[in-house]
Amino acid sequence: MQLEIMPRKKRLPAGRAPLLLLLCQLVRALDVPLDSKLLEDLVQPPTITQQSPKDYIIDPRENIVIQCEAKGKPPPSFSWTRNGTHFDIEKDPLVTMKPGSGTLTINIMSEGKAETYEGVYQCTARNERGAAISNNIVVRPSRSPLWTKEKLEPITLRNGQSLILPCRPPLGLPPPIIFWMDNSFQRLPQSERVSQGLNGDLYFSNVLPEDTREDYICYARFNHTQTIQQKQPISVKVISAKSNRERPPTFLTPEGNASHKEELRGNVLSLECIAEGLPTPIIYWIKEDGTLPINRTFYKNFKKTLQIIQVSEADSGNYQCIAKNPLGAIYHTISVTVKAAPYWIMAPQNLVLSPGEDGRLICRANGNPKPRISWLSNGVPIEIAPDDPSRNIDGDTIIFSNVQERSSAVYQCNASNEYGYLLANAFVNVLAEPPRILTSANTLYQVITDRPALLDCAFFGSPLPTVEWFKGAKGSALREDIYVLHENGTLEIPVAQKDSTGTYTCVARNKLGMAKNEVHLEIKDATRIIKQPEYAVVQRGGTVSFECKVKHDHTLIPTITWLKDSGELPNDGRFTVDKDHLVVADVWDNDGGTYTCVANTTLDNVSASAVLSVVAPTPTPAPTYDVPNPPFDLELTDQLDKSVQLSWTPGNDNNSPITKFIIEYEDAMHEAGLWHHQTEVSGMQTTAQLKLSPYVNYSFRVMAVNSLGRSLPSEASEQYLTKAAEPDTNPTAVEGLGSEPDNLVITWKPLNGFESNGPGLQYKVSWRQKDGDDEWTSVVVANVSKYIVSGTPTFVPYLIKVQALNDVGFAPEPAVVMGHSGEDLPMVAPGNVRVNVVNSTLAEVHWDPVPLKSIRGHLQGYRIYYWKAQSSSKRNRRHLEKKILTFQGSKTHGMLPGLEPFSHYTLNVRVVNGKGEGPASPDRVFTTPEGVPSAPSSLKIVNPTLDSLTLEWDPPSRPNGILTEYTLKYQPINSTHELGPLVDLKIPANKTRWTLKNLNFSTRYKFYFYAQTAAGSGSQITEEAVTNVDEGKMAGIPPPDVGAGKAMASRQVDIATQGWFIGLMCAVALLILILLIVCFIRRNKGGKYPVKEKEDAHADPEIQPMKEDDGTFGEYSDAEDHKPLKKGSRTPSDRTVKKEDSDDSLVDYGEGVNGQFNEDGSFIGQYSGKKEKEPAEGNESSEAPSPVNAMNSFV
Repeated sequence: MQLEIMPRKKRLPAGRAPLLLLLCQLVRALDVPLDSKLLEDLVQPPTITQQSPKDYIIDPRENIVIQCEAKGKPPPSFSWTRNGTHFDIEKDPLVTMKPGSGTLTINIMSEGKAETYEGVYQCTARNERGAAISNNIVVRPSRSPLWTKEKLEPITLRNGQSLILPCRPPLGLPPPIIFWMDNSFQRLPQSERVSQGLNGDLYFSNVLPEDTREDYICYARFNHTQTIQQKQPISVKVISAKSNRERPPTFLTPEGNASHKEELRGNVLSLECIAEGLPTPIIYWIKEDGTLPINRTFYKNFKKTLQIIQVSEADSGNYQCIAKNPLGAIYHTISVTVKAAPYWIMAPQNLVLSPGEDGRLICRANGNPKPRISWLSNGVPIEIAPDDPSRNIDGDTIIFSNVQERSSAVYQCNASNEYGYLLANAFVNVLAEPPRILTSANTLYQVITDRPALLDCAFFGSPLPTVEWFKGAKGSALREDIYVLHENGTLEIPVAQKDSTGTYTCVARNKLGMAKNEVHLEIKDATRIIKQPEYAVVQRGGTVSFECKVKHDHTLIPTITWLKDSGELPNDGRFTVDKDHLVVADVWDNDGGTYTCVANTTLDNVSASAVLSVVAPTPTPAPTYDVPNPPFDLELTDQLDKSVQLSWTPGNDNNSPITKFIIEYEDAMHEAGLWHHQTEVSGMQTTAQLKLSPYVNYSFRVMAVNSLGRSLPSEASEQYLTKAAEPDTNPTAVEGLGSEPDNLVITWKPLNGFESNGPGLQYKVSWRQKDGDDEWTSVVVANVSKYIVSGTPTFVPYLIKVQALNDVGFAPEPAVVMGHSGEDLPMVAPGNVRVNVVNSTLAEVHWDPVPLKSIRGHLQGYRIYYWKAQSSSKRNRRHLEKKILTFQGSKTHGMLPGLEPFSHYTLNVRVVNGKGEGPASPDRVFTTPEGVPSAPSSLKIVNPTLDSLTLEWDPPSRPNGILTEYTLKYQPINSTHELGPLVDLKIPANKTRWTLKNLNFSTRYKFYFYAQTAAGSGSQITEEAVTNVDEGKMAGIPPPDVGAGKAMASRQVDIATQGWFIGLMCAVALLILILLIVCFIRRNKGGKYPVKEKEDAHADPEIQPMKEDDGTFGEYSDAEDHKPLKKGSRTPSDRTVKKEDSDDSLVDYGEGVNGQFNEDGSFIGQYSGKKEKEPAEGNESSEAPSPVNAMNSFV
């Protein structure tokens, strides 16, 4: 079988008994390890390890060295060809070959010329296993010729004209680097107006008087020979003109409207456009059939040169440069074709096989045009090479079957096209070798606990061995958590613990034998500093001691080193170091600084630092404490594009150690005068490495903090402007919503100035339909926050992304969000609308959902319009405005609460999206059953007599059905406020007046009155009244017969004329007055009329009305209608009680179409629509009248 490279790593869980760590190596291309012991008896074909470049340009002033190094066993011999024929080195005394190497040295410094040895060289390294060859090395001497002599006439032109100063350098090898300078060797300034082209010429878009000079000099620098050639100076004189006529741009280079450029893959594509005009034109670049590649596009020479690095075939296409000034614009199209020299897709790899195994060499390359693949064997074309029965050629693949030792050879693959070639050597080495372990036996590994342990087992064998690991001298099984097996045989313990200590055995096996090796692992405790040095403040002349206690593994010997400011301690007897302490005596000012204790062992090291501050001796008075003085002497160093180091000198800490420093920055470019928090550092630091953002004009200031507070800010540092860069972030809050059915409005939160990272902030807005195969459509917009895409289909999902860019480049690829184009009104009404009447005030509505495609927007829900057409009793026909209920989401049923009983209703259903409502479904009509009526509208007592009272009333404002009868209940109330027996009376429904007879005279009665329908009894209304006083009894005269009215009247007149009667009546009147005064005094002191208690004592369940909502018995309240003698309570003069009007509560809560109800009819929203207020219905008790005036009891 073929030997292949094993997988990179493999984890084996613990718990297997026994656990064998099996290294299964699969080698596709195995280099035989160049281990000295292994190479003593292991054969290997040659391999080229070093050679000179294919295009080798030499310095003719130095000796020629052509490199060729190779490895192999036995060591290879070397030979050379020159221009395709054998190069006999021994016949040329100037040519020598390095011993044990193929490198040639041609001594041309003593004699001879470099041109003599110009040619194509190839090296061959050969041993008994095969021959490897080098690339064709083309040796050419470099050339730096002089400029041809020419007479240059002075150039005179008028202000504003264009000008080209030609350079035309001599042809050299390699081509020279061109630049323009003056006689003082100062580079000539260049700008958008004046610039050097790729050909070396100097272009002026328009000249100015200051361009006049006599020393325009073109220089050619030949780097290979380190020489510079100079052209004759050119004199230019610009004559000032009275008027400069402005003109549109024209191209100075290239000529015409179109040109062609060809470049090789991997090179730098450079496109150039230089224009003249007045004012100076500005150059822009676009790619006609796509966008310029991000991160590979650069602009040079004031955007006149477009460069694309690492160019590939995908960069082919038409590029357009645009020259523009206020008077016009011109265009030039450059057609770019990218060709490609051959490049590897899969280079052939060495094969190490055992006799009888199979294998293959694969050589795949690509290029433009497609390269041709050819094979060689030991440097000879395979067509004429000795035949090998185990070898079969199939295009770019050589297949080996049942190889034998004679099949060993070195094969060369050549891939070539018109732009170049690739040559790769790959050997087939047929070996039969038992396993060998190359790691030294009994190697001791020492590892700190909790760190990885790597145990090596380098091995070799053919066939490739398998590797097993055991722990313990007796081969005990490994029972640890996780082991990692590396392809080179190494066993990794990711987190070594104390119990990992022991002996590990590596065993390698193949069919030819077995080898093993033991290694030992020791786990050590980590070194720790358990007592760190502490910050100290010492007076000048005092003594300070820093302590540093270290705990370490007992088998390791630590060394303790003290450093001052990262350097060695001063060589001064004042510094004393013992086991755990550093003592500094007679402290000076320059002793202040950072002292670091470093503990080192052979396996690890740790350190800890403390700052020493030296202060002046304190005066006798008690020290004063305050916030620190501001830091000073701010300095910026190590100024990089995205970082800078800030250093400062701390101010006086005012006897309270500084605990930290706060660093703030100001962006003078974007937010001048506004300081932002940058970072905080320890009070022991006086420097900080600050991370910066691009294109920000930074200033910094520092504040010190101690236990008493924060110092004033330091003076601001110098300003530091960072370079512009492409944006780091993209806009946030990207959304796509349509405002019209045919558009998509893309919005985002723009970057602020600080986030722009450079000038020219713009946004690239891209979109495409989510469910289509369309490519992204993109547009670059200015620094705005919205873009409208018109002409979109209605309510289609779109993928959207917004990318920031500036003059430097693009931000990273933005995240893709989903939006929708504009909504339109739904097209279809809900179908199959059904109504189920639950009770007299509640109905349930069902409907079928509309198809999603017909909604044409985000489904908001369904909306029910319903209205009462007329009363079923035909007595109260009136039209009410429509009410609306909305049910969110995709519900297909809902409850209509708050309906009026015994009524006809009409409803329809509509679907709702973000744009509005769809068409209404066909109207559905339903009727509510009868309900209990409301209380009679009014109740009054008229025409009181000695034994009768007449009741008059108005029917209920809401009968809620057909009235069947009225129920009147009444009972007397005696002088002690006790309730008498209850009388129940049924009255026909068509009556509105009723007279009660045979009542007791001078007696208070309480009445309870309510109406009834087939559904039950309605709410009651109450009233109280008193029958008249019997005046005859008051005078002590028997009451007359009812029929003797005239006699009674006559007798009363006669009595009234008597004096005794007049006196008696005066006495009665006085007594009544005294009683009235007593009653009023009692009421003014908070006395109450205890009707409630009396009623409770005599309550009759039949007079308690049922509450309509829950069916429980009601109670009398302590309201004024049950306190007839309470001060301020009065019965109206007409003794009429009217029920208070009450609006429909659901209407009162309404807020448009947002009214919503749960499926069970519970209220979760409000009604919409307006309607006139109507009398309240239901079980509410109307307000009872105040009791009659106490005087009525005695008159």
